[in-house]
Amino acid sequence: MADATAAPSVTSPLRRQPRQARSQERVRRILAAAEELFVAGGVGSTTTTNAIAARAGVPIGSLYQFFPDKGAILRSLAQLYAEQLHELLTAFFDRGDGRTLSLEASITAAVALTDRFLRDHPGYPAIFLDVQSATPELLAIEEEADVRLINHWSGLIALKASAEGSHLNAEEGHLIAYVLVKTVGHLLWLAATQEQGRRERLVAECGDLAIAYLRRRLTAACSPHQLCQALDP
Repeated sequence: MADATAAPSVTSPLRRQPRQARSQERVRRILAAAEELFVAGGVGSTTTTNAIAARAGVPIGSLYQFFPDKGAILRSLAQLYAEQLHELLTAFFDRGDGRTLSLEASITAAVALTDRFLRDHPGYPAIFLDVQSATPELLAIEEEADVRLINHWSGLIALKASAEGSHLNAEEGHLIAYVLVKTVGHLLWLAATQEQGRRERLVAECGDLAIAYLRRRLTAACSPHQLCQALDP
């Protein structure tokens, strides 16, 4: 049986890694141009490598030095987004307010941070909502990102629950984190496709749903001799 806590191996889609500053800047411009075109016109056949090279202001031959095809550009963008979101949430939990906030407040803040990231990087939902289900490589990238989030949330939930009177074993903590990441993550993807007012309501519902689920699970895990205060009703 596969280890649910182990992220799948995702290799770099680049034909070769840019070593010099000039090459790195060229790759950055190609990815930025691709993001603009994918957001404006979708990821379909109308967005070609020629169009991406033209928008980036680089010769098509230079693009092919690093990217063998449009799929490689898609995968590179997906990996970049996933890594940036991971760094943002890790900074929040390990070095920011997430260290001291209650579990309920941490969830609310993490949902808001993720939604803000999707707003600031519209290429992320543009890619995944368009072609993810038909592209195994993109599914692997997203699964890797989910595994990292689940493992992080699992540890946080166990730590805060123990400090506040609930007793969860590792398996229970991981299951709770799995449900939260998969459910809230899917709802946030859907919210990204909605108009502004409805999107804001869906994001708020994501937080309320996660908190209600945690309240029920942690209350059930309380020691019978302690008052569970992990989440205030």
